Amino acid sequence: MMDKSLLQQQVLERLAEDLQQAEQAARTAHETATHEENIAENKYDTLGLEAAYLATGQARRADAIRQTMAHWRQFRPSPYDASKGIQIGALVCLVDADGKHKQLFLGPKGGSMQLVSGAQLVQVISGEAPLGRAMLGKCEGDEVSIEVAPNRQQFEVLRVR
Repeated sequence: MMDKSLLQQQVLERLAEDLQQAEQAARTAHETATHEENIAENKYDTLGLEAAYLATGQARRADAIRQTMAHWRQFRPSPYDASKGIQIGALVCLVDADGKHKQLFLGPKGGSMQLVSGAQLVQVISGEAPLGRAMLGKCEGDEVSIEVAPNRQQFEVLRVR
C-alpha cells in the first residue's frame, strides 16, 4: 500500500534538488553577467546582457520552486471520502481501454513529476492539470475523459485512497 506522506516527502526532496539547480544556474549566470571580461565592447557584444537575462530567469524559477515547496509543505492529504469524490490529496488508480493501470497522486499546484513507490510508477499532478480537473469529484467506477488533441483519452476510476 502506498503511503501519501512518503510520496509528499519524495515530491519535496525532488523540488529541493530542482531549487538547488536553479540557484546554482542563477549564480553562474550572474557571475557571467558581472565578469569584467564580459563587459560589452560594442553594441553587438551582448554576452553580458544575455547572461543578465538568464540570471533573472533562473532567479524567477527558483522563487517559483520555493513557492511550490511551501504549498507542498502545508499540504495535508486527507483520506478519500466517497461522499465528496476525488479531491486534492487523493491517490487514484485509473485504468484505460487497454486495461493499463495508471497511478496518480493529486497534489497542490506545481510539483508535476513521476515518482517510484515500491515497484510502482506514480504520476504526481495538480488539480489544475486537465486530467486532475477531470477527476475532481469523481468516484470509483466513474469514467474520466480528457481531450489531448487530436485524441480523447478515457479512463475508469478503479480505486481511490
